[in-house]
Amino acid sequence: MPQVTSADGTAIGYDVLHGSGPPLVLVGGGLDDGTENIPLGRWLAGTFTVVDYRRRGRGDSGDTQPYAVEREIDDLAAVIEAVGGRAHVFAASSGGTLAFEAAAAGLPIDRISAHEVPYQVGEDQVATWRTYKRDLTRALDSGDREEAVRLFMRLAGAADEEIAAAETLPVWPALTALAPMLRYDAACIGDGPPPADRLAKVTQPVLLTTGATIDPHSAGLATDFFAAAADAAAAHLPNGRRAVIEVTGHVADPAVLGPILSEFHGESP
Repeated sequence: MPQVTSADGTAIGYDVLHGSGPPLVLVGGGLDDGTENIPLGRWLAGTFTVVDYRRRGRGDSGDTQPYAVEREIDDLAAVIEAVGGRAHVFAASSGGTLAFEAAAAGLPIDRISAHEVPYQVGEDQVATWRTYKRDLTRALDSGDREEAVRLFMRLAGAADEEIAAAETLPVWPALTALAPMLRYDAACIGDGPPPADRLAKVTQPVLLTTGATIDPHSAGLATDFFAAAADAAAAHLPNGRRAVIEVTGHVADPAVLGPILSEFHGESP
């Protein structure tokens, strides 16, 4: 699998899915090792040259310390340079916050689509977010990766019985292996609410999509959690727009989301 070298010397792994047209880079979210977006990428490969990369610390990508959001921006810059110097970007969940930070920093990105970006809106959500970041830091600093994953799942609205059931599944060790990256996603999200000053610098066309319903595994979230976050972010984006799609689940069905993204990213400048 090809790799690029980021500004700090970190090797970042990526794949170019079979396709044609302008490059479209996929950015993953929390507890994703770089595979979650592949089905959507394969759907989009009929129109775009789709690039799926592993964020630092995930899969075959390195994890040079100390971590900083700026280093993740450098990683994405290196991937974009490797595939032609400009690209569209699709980002899932917390990956959307990284995509916006990268665009605000001036990366050569043409259009951005982001599905269910988890900014925190309202005092109660922000307070919950601050508690999560504090507890996550404590868990990871003490080496308790399992507790870090539990904290994330609770934040995402999973019930305790669902978390207990997840711990018995074969995928649990893979999730705990990715637990340190939860700190990185938290750093990209920042204080919780959409960062108005940086989003104002994102002048590219941006499409923020959300599902019409909350993922059944996130029943503990407010029914408008992702919609409120996307609405709030769009209000700060100079060229932001919203779309609600009829999907169930935080990871959208490619057959439903794909046509919407294909139309958006295929629009003339």
